[in-house]
Amino acid sequence: MQLERLIAFHKALADPVRIRILCLLSSGPLHGQALAGKLGVKPPTITHHMGKLREAGLVKEKREKNTIYFHLDMHSLERKSQATLQTILHQTKGYDQMDENKQKYRREVLKNFFTAEGKLKNIPAQRKKKLIVFEEICKGLKMGEKYPEKVINEHIKQYFDDYATIRRELIVNKYMYREDGFYELNPKEMWSVIE
Repeated sequence: MQLERLIAFHKALADPVRIRILCLLSSGPLHGQALAGKLGVKPPTITHHMGKLREAGLVKEKREKNTIYFHLDMHSLERKSQATLQTILHQTKGYDQMDENKQKYRREVLKNFFTAEGKLKNIPAQRKKKLIVFEEICKGLKMGEKYPEKVINEHIKQYFDDYATIRRELIVNKYMYREDGFYELNPKEMWSVIE
């Protein structure tokens, strides 16, 4: 079922008067005047809400002489409720699979660009891979701690000899900021996003 239809279905249910109408119709068909009387609202209000429920495919109408009777479409209600559940469960599985694929990709990048001893072979040319490498280098640093430049240089040298290039990249990509010769990790929300 299309997502737009499911959204329309839930929008139709997102009103207490419409829920009460469906509850009343679950006991059997009723005409507009009867619904208005039972709910304590004016007939034009019923007309408005019935239009929304009709658009969502939740009610059917049947004319008997000059009176229109509204019926709850129980089959449609069940089908759309089930479709919502299936969509949510399917999407959740999709996100889990996506996260698993990202983790697998990350592991492959780290395996390809770091030696078994943890030294960076070279800085990747592709931005996505580069950011994964920079995140890995930042792992050994503590949030909220200020590091003098010498300490940052030593930290980076554990991974790569050209510490000046990496240090500059960490600033440019917002992993860290520099103030008065001290470096501090930015909150992760500020880091460049790995797409």
